[in-house]
Amino acid sequence: MKKVLTIAGSDSCGGAGIQADLKTMSSLGVYGMSVVTAITAQNTIGVQNVMEVTEELVEAQIKSIFEDITVDAVKIGMVSNSKTIEIIKDLLKKYNAKNIVLDPVMVSKSGYFLLKPEAESAIKNLIYIAEVVTPNIPEAEVLTGMKIQNAEEMKTAALKIKELGAKNVLIKGGHRCNDANDILLSGDKFITLEGHRIETQNTHGTGCTLSSAIASYLAKGNSVEEAVSLSKEYITRAIENSFSIGHGVGPVGHFIEVYKKAKISYE
Repeated sequence: MKKVLTIAGSDSCGGAGIQADLKTMSSLGVYGMSVVTAITAQNTIGVQNVMEVTEELVEAQIKSIFEDITVDAVKIGMVSNSKTIEIIKDLLKKYNAKNIVLDPVMVSKSGYFLLKPEAESAIKNLIYIAEVVTPNIPEAEVLTGMKIQNAEEMKTAALKIKELGAKNVLIKGGHRCNDANDILLSGDKFITLEGHRIETQNTHGTGCTLSSAIASYLAKGNSVEEAVSLSKEYITRAIENSFSIGHGVGPVGHFIEVYKKAKISYE
């Protein structure tokens, strides 16, 4: 079985972060492992509090995994401060980590800033070790300093992010109001991954889920283009089968086939 490591924050309501990553990995048939960078108090309504894990403990967690277990892919999600980012970068280089997928998490859906302003430059310096970088439009705007309002501007942003050292860049278009198309810059080739907008408010953890799916497919030997395409299909099904668990933005259906077999009611 292929083994995939997620380096990210914990989500107490289970829809995003480490919990979404592990659900995604299990659903796609790889063994998920985790390095927790922060503990959040959050629910479907928003993020109430965040406590960062110390740099020393993040470092110890990474060493514990790589000094014992072969890691076939790595997903990096929420990392709040520059020192921790530097530790992650240095250790992944030291252990020659492969198939790294960077999801540059900056702001929660409820508007809570998860990345300290001083860490923005550190995130940019992390990009060059990644096989795939997966910013949404607001994140791409921060990384490039430009406004993105259409597909051509998404392509321009992808080129700018590639200049930071990214091998492949996926600009997620879900924040556009007219469609849900994503743009993949793979090498020098642009690929449009068409999507249809699904009418649901339950989209908690979509970015975490997509990036974890890409890492899982890369670990299983798929090419970048295959991994991104298959992951797009997976997240689309998960959103189509999302459900409410509280009073706000509910989770996507990571285990929808399992839920169906168990005849679980979403009410």
